[in-house]
Amino acid sequence: MLKQLQERWKVNNINLLLIICTFAIGGSLCGYAGRKILILTGIEKGFLWGAAYIILVTLLWPMCVLLISIPFGQFSFFKKYLHKIVQRITNKQPKPVSIAIFASGAGSNAQKIIDQFKRNRSASIVLIVCNKPGAGVLDIASNENIPSLIIEKKRFSEGDHYLEELRNKQVDLIILAGFLWKIPLQLINTYPQKIINIHPALLPKYGGKGMYGNRVHQAVIDAKEKESGITIHYVDEIYDHGKIILQATCPVEEQDTPETLAAKVHALEHLHYPAVVAELVKNKNPS
Repeated sequence: MLKQLQERWKVNNINLLLIICTFAIGGSLCGYAGRKILILTGIEKGFLWGAAYIILVTLLWPMCVLLISIPFGQFSFFKKYLHKIVQRITNKQPKPVSIAIFASGAGSNAQKIIDQFKRNRSASIVLIVCNKPGAGVLDIASNENIPSLIIEKKRFSEGDHYLEELRNKQVDLIILAGFLWKIPLQLINTYPQKIINIHPALLPKYGGKGMYGNRVHQAVIDAKEKESGITIHYVDEIYDHGKIILQATCPVEEQDTPETLAAKVHALEHLHYPAVVAELVKNKNPS
């Protein structure tokens, strides 16, 4: 049972123990406070006392566990936990997270992410942004009835960065899926820790300007690496530099070519990228 709770809440052993202690002490505190309050009212024990006690404990419990969670370092957990309870009671569904996907090529990762949120309504793909007229990702946008925006480099890099278009779509999260231009600083500052990229190698190796596609895979093979993989990371002002969210690996065989290695890496991308985006959405809008 404890193992199931640990997996469900995604916490380590120490935090699980602290959470259980918070539940226990918080419950005891609200029970004690409820009894003291009823003593002050002068209500005699009986049906009315029992009903009043249940109501009081129900009202006091959230405040008590939040209070106890602070010294135990679990305030963030219990804030989310209580938020989920309120949502279930009121049956209030959170607003779906609005995602813009930036892509430059065929859009296979974009398609996988779109498919992810056909099954999971916690997010909506509201815009496909592309810097190459005729790119395959624009066909995907058309087929999926998703609005698309073709951007021009000077305006993107030096102008208003298309911020008005993103705001009009109420974009919450930007996902880069094979987008080759550097993201301008103002866009990063507008969406701090809300722009995600995937790189076809194990950063910090084989990243930086010009390192994309088969150039990366050829560099990995030339260096006689034993493994390669993917890195999913937040975007900052430096190419392929932001905080790493997830890495996954695949073996590099002696007979591998850039094309065969690319196939292995693409398989990892399609497996992990939609799942990571879904987890980020879940953390932003817990349900």
